[in-house]
Amino acid sequence: MLKQLKNWLVLFIGISVWLSASGRTLDQLEEISYAKLPKEARHTMLLIKQGGPFPYTQDGKTFGNYEGHLPKHKRGYYREFTVKTPGARNRGAKRIVAGGRPPEPLEYYYTEDHYATFKRIRE
Repeated sequence: MLKQLKNWLVLFIGISVWLSASGRTLDQLEEISYAKLPKEARHTMLLIKQGGPFPYTQDGKTFGNYEGHLPKHKRGYYREFTVKTPGARNRGAKRIVAGGRPPEPLEYYYTEDHYATFKRIRE
């Protein structure tokens, strides 16, 4: 039991150090304005707000936030949508993750590196 507690403490300290080194917490994600998004991401945002149609069957599926890079919410709160990557032969690494369900206000996050980092989208 003591060894397990020690392992959790080491993990907690490691995450705390990483967040401190990055200079931000989950509530302080870097932001990007809608206007600064690539045109493909702006197109995906338009499709999300219109309710589709979406080009990929995976679009609209639950995003689990397993790595905890986004603020914590119940499963099903986040959904992922593909942002087309010019020249890519597959879905590429770019996504928009939408939080909330209409008609509630939605929050949007953009990732260019397949969920490794996120930027909160300011509209």
